[in-house]
Amino acid sequence: MSKVVVAMSGGVDSSVAAALLKEQGHDVTGMMLRLWSEPGKEDTNRCCTPDSMAQARRVANILDVPFYVVDAKDVFRETVVEYFLEGYAQGGTPNPCLICNKKIRWEFLLNHALALGAEFMATGHYAKQIKDESRKTRLFRAVDEGKDQSYVLHVLNQAKLRHALFPVGDYPKTEIRQIAERFGLPTASRKDSQDLCFLAGDDYRNFLQRNAIEMLKPGQIVTRDGKVVGQHNGLANYTIGQRKGLGVPSAVPLFVLTKQAGSNALVVGTEDELGSTELLARDVNWLSGNIPNEPFRAEVKIRYSAKLAWAEVTPLEANQATVKFEAPVRDVTAGQAAVFYVDEEVLGGGIIQ
Repeated sequence: MSKVVVAMSGGVDSSVAAALLKEQGHDVTGMMLRLWSEPGKEDTNRCCTPDSMAQARRVANILDVPFYVVDAKDVFRETVVEYFLEGYAQGGTPNPCLICNKKIRWEFLLNHALALGAEFMATGHYAKQIKDESRKTRLFRAVDEGKDQSYVLHVLNQAKLRHALFPVGDYPKTEIRQIAERFGLPTASRKDSQDLCFLAGDDYRNFLQRNAIEMLKPGQIVTRDGKVVGQHNGLANYTIGQRKGLGVPSAVPLFVLTKQAGSNALVVGTEDELGSTELLARDVNWLSGNIPNEPFRAEVKIRYSAKLAWAEVTPLEANQATVKFEAPVRDVTAGQAAVFYVDEEVLGGGIIQ
């Protein structure tokens, strides 16, 4: 059997991943990252609170596996938090979980796992993988569609996928909790958390207020034809598709259509102006390592919680791709990822530009 490092968080999914691998006879080691938190908020960063760390350590003790904590505060602050701040400064709505998976979990932590002599690193992500006849690793959506996390894993390449294991991807969440109970793990009933870890349960606007006040610069609210209809209090305070809180008197409901960082303008319009039929993605990663040589039809997801939408994807030079939807899609947002699926398989994805 193989030596496997399990990235543990103190939650039920990574705990069960470790338990399943241990049951299968693998040589398992638990490893947890200590991430950056704002000063004074160390007890509320959901990924590495003292309670989460204690839970992970208890699980490791129950499973009788070694457990290590790796300090990643500086690299996390420099990589993930700066990415988050920079994305908002450019007028986008960044998804820091993407850069965290790419640079922190599947680079920084993976390198620690490999240095420990591990052949694989496992996480509690809900996704499936299959090695094909050419020995390439292919990534698929999880059995539990409601918990599927393949969207955030589109950043992985073959070099990382060949070391990756996702033990919980073949199970529905309800069964994962039952497995945790069978092993007597204290995380069996632990609630899932959806918030960004370093926000510590706070609103991202408050985080920006404390850490990047300069980007909350007031400016004009305009329509697509340039008519000034109001004033905004900082582009970062708004999201694409937002309706409430605009403070603009209008006979019909108005929605945020786009944010223009160059002119510091917030563009609003009616609901029928919201839909987009095309987007451009940058920094596209093709999981196979091969760029498709012609356009292809795929289901595309434009954010983690969005529904899949049919589109034609055309690969371009410079790691770009255009996506033309078969029907208008609401809330296409710069900074989020567009991920391409064919028959449940993740072919690739990139950042919406």
